[in-house]
Amino acid sequence: MINLINGIDFSVVAFIGILFAFALTCVAIAKLEKFLPRDLGRAFAHDGTLSAGKPRGAGIIFIFTFAIAAVLFAQMNVEIAIYLILIIVEMLTGYFDDAAEKPWGEYLKGFLDLAVAVVVALVYLHYNTSTIVIALLGITVTIPPVLFAILTVVLVWAAINVTNCTDGVDGLSGTLAIISMISFFALNTIMGVEDDFNYLILLFAVSLLGYLWYNATPSKLLMGDAGSRAMGIFLAIVALKSGCPLMFLLFAIVIILDGGLGLIKVALLRFLKIHILKNTRTPLHDHVRKNKEWSNAQVVFRFAIIQIIVSVAAIYAVMI
Repeated sequence: MINLINGIDFSVVAFIGILFAFALTCVAIAKLEKFLPRDLGRAFAHDGTLSAGKPRGAGIIFIFTFAIAAVLFAQMNVEIAIYLILIIVEMLTGYFDDAAEKPWGEYLKGFLDLAVAVVVALVYLHYNTSTIVIALLGITVTIPPVLFAILTVVLVWAAINVTNCTDGVDGLSGTLAIISMISFFALNTIMGVEDDFNYLILLFAVSLLGYLWYNATPSKLLMGDAGSRAMGIFLAIVALKSGCPLMFLLFAIVIILDGGLGLIKVALLRFLKIHILKNTRTPLHDHVRKNKEWSNAQVVFRFAIIQIIVSVAAIYAVMI
């Protein structure tokens, strides 16, 4: 479909926008990384001290470049504008934690994530229905709005936190997030989903690629909570806007397992005194580095390969 923006073929605008988002991210990081706070090292992470002294919180740069590109080149509407604001809000909560001398408490960050998740649910239901497609089965289900809102809050909160927990190896969380995003983009194309939000997936992915240019092992800087938390909420919104939110379980399975098992392990131990996975270090990327002696590059490539295989299999299953 050809759309015209100020008399210009939108396909041309979209092409320029993607190049602009990548270039702006690369240039902005090169010019602004010296102003970022410095990482103090991760006391409980395997080889966490290797990150000490590196600029962190780079998420504030690539999220703002993504937002600028979206405003300049995407077809905006009120719903998308609200989502952009919420992504920036989530990024800022992470950045202020990155920059704080004393890290924010888990409960404060969890409450802020919950508040943002509630707003996402309300906004989505205002502009969309509570009908979803179970893509693998090819059936459509309408969920009562209240239940849909609750499930949406769970999705957004979980996506933010598992993505945040996955951020611990140079290039890992960003690479996995891109694979998940492009998987949804491919699904939307196959399902014939025509939505203005779909183009934002590409803008976010290329902005993230601009960051990964500097974050590939050995990294020069780190995205921090500013990047990982914003990625998490964006992935959740992508899943919702696809109309097939259950596909998040497949398209982000590695992120869910890597970051989610640690959350479950800690929650069960803290609140129910149940100790699971006693011989498994979490997040899983720390387990394979410490116990299996995988290098950082092996972790990124192998986790990415697993996610690509699962995503391709799921997409093919939808097509047949």
